[in-house]
Amino acid sequence: MAASQEYMDKMQLRQNYRNLWHTDLMGTIQADTPYCCFAFFCGPCVSYLLRKRALYNDMSRYECCAGYMPCSGRCGESKCPEFCLATEVFLCFGNSVASTRFMLQDEFNIQTTQCDNCIIGFMFCLQQLACIFSIVAMIVGSSEIQEASQILSCLSDMVYCTVCACMQTQHKVEMDKRDGKFGPQPVMAIPPMQHMSRIDQPIPPSVGYPPQPAYGQPYGYPPPQAQGYPAAGYPPSAYPPPAYPPSGYSR
Repeated sequence: MAASQEYMDKMQLRQNYRNLWHTDLMGTIQADTPYCCFAFFCGPCVSYLLRKRALYNDMSRYECCAGYMPCSGRCGESKCPEFCLATEVFLCFGNSVASTRFMLQDEFNIQTTQCDNCIIGFMFCLQQLACIFSIVAMIVGSSEIQEASQILSCLSDMVYCTVCACMQTQHKVEMDKRDGKFGPQPVMAIPPMQHMSRIDQPIPPSVGYPPQPAYGQPYGYPPPQAQGYPAAGYPPSAYPPPAYPPSGYSR
């Protein structure tokens, strides 16, 4: 009972994680197509490799189903962890994939998006529906229902294998991110060539910036000569006018 409560507490805690997977389930095929195909056709082998990599290749830390199942720690893992892991991925493939997922989520505080939850939920619902149809077909004995149940079973198996392959590719991409395997860092651009100002240059050249006006010159206005200032013929030649100041003006 205590173990069940601890498991429920962990499930509740994962809903409050803030980080996201590097790629969601819908984008895993595009993120790493060859590995997704490899995970589809050889799921148990991929599950073995991913679990070992999630443990940083330290098999002394291995527990059956990563410690998330009641049988964890009771299967003699400490004596032969490689054999126990191989048995887990072949006999309990679904649990092995889910256990690796829980390990990564707890290590990096990764939550599952709503889209991923819908895909995983659809997979489970389709499996339950195929199981119900198979039971009904056995009870009723109708050939039509039997055929429908077989179609649903085949469809649910295809969806199960596809979702598991996408999940394992998602785990692989996340561990690539953890281990820094996304390639070299981007090369920094070469800075532009610098020019030193000469003594005969009143204003140093501008590098990468628009030319600035000289000190004392108002911004946004052309020099007075460009405006035609002062106007031609100004002041008038007969300035001040004759008889100025007027007669009768007393100082």
